[in-house]
Amino acid sequence: MNSGTYTRKYIWQQSAWPHWRFDAIALSTRVAAVHIARARLLGRMAGLGFDLRDQATLRVLSEDVLKTSAIEGERLNPDTVRSSVARRLGVDIGALAPSDRHVDGVVEMVLDATAARPIALTQDRLFAWHRGLFPNDASLFSPSCIGCWRNDVSGPMQVVSGPIGRQKIHFEAPPAAILVDEMKQFLNWFNADYEGELLIKAGLAHLWFVTLHPFDDGNGRIARAVGDMVLASSDQSIQRFYSLSAQILHERNDYYRHLESAQKGTLDVTEWLSWFLACLYRAIVGAEEMLSTVMEKAMFWQHWAGTVLNERQINIINRLLDGFEGKLTSSKWAAIAKCSPDTALRDANDLIARGLLRKSVSGGRSTSYELVHPKCDEG
Repeated sequence: MNSGTYTRKYIWQQSAWPHWRFDAIALSTRVAAVHIARARLLGRMAGLGFDLRDQATLRVLSEDVLKTSAIEGERLNPDTVRSSVARRLGVDIGALAPSDRHVDGVVEMVLDATAARPIALTQDRLFAWHRGLFPNDASLFSPSCIGCWRNDVSGPMQVVSGPIGRQKIHFEAPPAAILVDEMKQFLNWFNADYEGELLIKAGLAHLWFVTLHPFDDGNGRIARAVGDMVLASSDQSIQRFYSLSAQILHERNDYYRHLESAQKGTLDVTEWLSWFLACLYRAIVGAEEMLSTVMEKAMFWQHWAGTVLNERQINIINRLLDGFEGKLTSSKWAAIAKCSPDTALRDANDLIARGLLRKSVSGGRSTSYELVHPKCDEG
């Protein structure tokens, strides 16, 4: 498509762009549901001790960093992410994984966006986020322009899928020639006092930014951070207890479908906002499971507070409490604890003898282990 020949296929080509419209009454039920769910979650968190709230925030922010990257098909190392978040929050988690510049960049963006402090979203801030996503020593697949708006030297910015030669164009962004003015308009709107519902503003900001697609790459991650900035302001909490990115990853196909529909539709974005609010509601409700995990972990360590364990055993137990994927075998134990198989087996047998661990009854060719939770033993 020639960007100069407007067929008004995309939302930014509408004559009234960017004057958004939506049915506030139709959305009021979803807005109310989010407020109620969030108040319940924040209320439960307020009842926890300071250390537990820190652990919950660490878990949520680590999840947010992992999932916002996973939406774009990028898998980050969970240990590296958790260590990077812990360093910045000042939370003690014992031994830290080595630092990684790329992971640190994503973490810095997410923490900067969710800090719940009154900061302006500026061109310089967005450029700093973008540079963090693509450090100088990044791969050859990094965008050609890092920390600056795209220039379209290779053609129009398009979102495509499918094999080369049979690609489907889902969306084409505004041409680079008008990006400076478009971004000024967006940033002026974003930083101005908003008289309406901030949850609505978060959905509009997300859609507006990703529609402008101002960078060569990283637009989805930054769009989600921009939306999270508004949500943090709406939460009025210095800590974060839910991850919208984690829920979006779970609903990724619907996410892209609703985005494409909105970007090819009219300036009435009620349908997009309805989906956004529903997804946000499910993210907050889903955080209840995370809270249960945090409380279960606290209960476990409180129960075994008088038991002396070595650092390897503590590390393994925390891995299990945080939701270990798959079965924990002695070979995995040795790899995680960086010890010999014999040492891993001694550690496991010691925990079994003390009653903290048991052999899994699930069977299989290799023996695997699982925790004995105090609440199970106490009925």
